[in-house]
Amino acid sequence: MAKKQKKQIEEKPYRKPIIKKRKPNRSIAGDIFLYVFLVLVAFVMAFPIIYAVSSALKPLDELFKFPPRIFAQHPTMDNFSDLFVTMGKSWVTFSRYLFNTVFITFVGTFGHLIIASMGAFVLAKYEFPGNEAFFKLVTVAMMFTGYVTQIPNYLILNKLGWIDTYWSIIIPAFASPMGLFLMKQFMEGLPTSLIEAAKIDGANEWRVFYQIVMPNVKPAWMTLIIFSVQALWNNKASTYIYSEERKTLVYALQQIQAGGIARTGQGAAVLVVVMVVPILIFVFSESQILETMASSGLKD
Repeated sequence: MAKKQKKQIEEKPYRKPIIKKRKPNRSIAGDIFLYVFLVLVAFVMAFPIIYAVSSALKPLDELFKFPPRIFAQHPTMDNFSDLFVTMGKSWVTFSRYLFNTVFITFVGTFGHLIIASMGAFVLAKYEFPGNEAFFKLVTVAMMFTGYVTQIPNYLILNKLGWIDTYWSIIIPAFASPMGLFLMKQFMEGLPTSLIEAAKIDGANEWRVFYQIVMPNVKPAWMTLIIFSVQALWNNKASTYIYSEERKTLVYALQQIQAGGIARTGQGAAVLVVVMVVPILIFVFSESQILETMASSGLKD
């Protein structure tokens, strides 16, 4: 009898499990409307960039046509070549302006990231007298724009002897409250048990910080890099830096842009040169942020 039942079980054909597909709540018309809407939004957001690049490729006669056209009829690179010729004839070379901007942006961003991350780690994972009061002070500091704090900053930097130096731009960037607020809010979601387990295994505070905490808050510090690079790259630094050999690339390009009607084409090229670096930083950083967010799922 047992052999007969075993034979019936072996001869029974295998049936694949039926998987019911989840039907979307939207209709086909709803999907079409959503895609059309997203395409329109994408076009509206990309239009300023497209128009700026197209204007930089237009010859001078097309820039003054009315009504203006979006795309260049006879695209040319003369505006960019004229821009570099003009920069080459200046007293300070183009490479010097570029070095000043890259140095300020790199050092300011790196210092801001490290200082904001260390301060946020202490505020998020340690209890000490005045912890909440200090964080509230940071939150209030975010309400004040740079125009409000410009005079106190100038007086302090003047007392320190940092006026007309790179440090007049770099040091204030270290103390930006936005980075501390962003990192602290993100680190609060990091499991405390993960940090305690690392300490039990013998890791000291520094090792916990750069091997445990920082890799797990990568989306936060990548976002911080985006904001910091955009702010420092577009900083003219004309308030604190007076020497021509220490001025930034954005300042020099804007001086060319203000040269009048004859430099309208170069002005359009200036706009593309100034915006290309922040856009590239944003594009590459955004992809890494999305990848990290998708692969991380820490729970306390």
